[in-house]
Amino acid sequence: MQHEHYWIIRHKQHILIDMAHPAGPNFFYQAEFLKGAHSEPIQVGHWQGLPCMAIESDDLPEHLSFLGNAELVPMRQVFGVVGPEAFAMAGRATQLIDWQMTHRYCGRCGHATQLHESDFAMHCPQCKLNAYPRISPAVMVLVRHGTQFLLARSPHFKPGVFSALAGFVEAGETLEQCAAREVMEEVGVAIDNLRYFCSQSWPFPNSLMIAFFADYVSGDIVPEPSEIEAADWFDIDDLPKLPDHVSIARQLIEGALKELRV
Repeated sequence: MQHEHYWIIRHKQHILIDMAHPAGPNFFYQAEFLKGAHSEPIQVGHWQGLPCMAIESDDLPEHLSFLGNAELVPMRQVFGVVGPEAFAMAGRATQLIDWQMTHRYCGRCGHATQLHESDFAMHCPQCKLNAYPRISPAVMVLVRHGTQFLLARSPHFKPGVFSALAGFVEAGETLEQCAAREVMEEVGVAIDNLRYFCSQSWPFPNSLMIAFFADYVSGDIVPEPSEIEAADWFDIDDLPKLPDHVSIARQLIEGALKELRV
């Protein structure tokens, strides 16, 4: 039997995973769930050589019996269940579903919108405005001083976890300006020698994380209490509990460790 599409099915911030797929956990290519209430299908790319569609299902639990060995997996846990490539695809689907659902009406004239025929855009047939998916750039900075890293924790982190500093880019601001401002605002430290590491699409909710190394210049650590509950210098041989491997923060810290231990 030849299948024409894969489907990413989201329900209340969970992704439906086919745990009985012959090659291991995967997205679905059965379409029985379309019997229930759902958002308009949107193509999010290609998965394993087939077009990949995504929907938000309103009443999915009523249809799980049609789907065999199905499991609803929290979006943040998809990485550990089906791997990084599937996590990236599910993240893209999540962002596009959120954009679709929050742009059902035109922001200029209030008319109902519809999916554009060829672009990733919600199109207003009344005033012709196209609303494209929002992407919010955010900078992450690992500040280094000799063999020490400046790590901090926010109140919403898991207990004991410390990470690199991060913040969203403001209007009219460069990435370099954002990095220097965020570090100064959050811990009172001046930095220099900003060096790009890598980037990551992060669907919580629609971020593009851009990660950098930076060198310490001056200042004593003074956490901003509204954002940072603890911050300190940690030697590379005595690091605290770090973020999960799915996050760019973990990749950034491990990249710095690799450089220092060569």
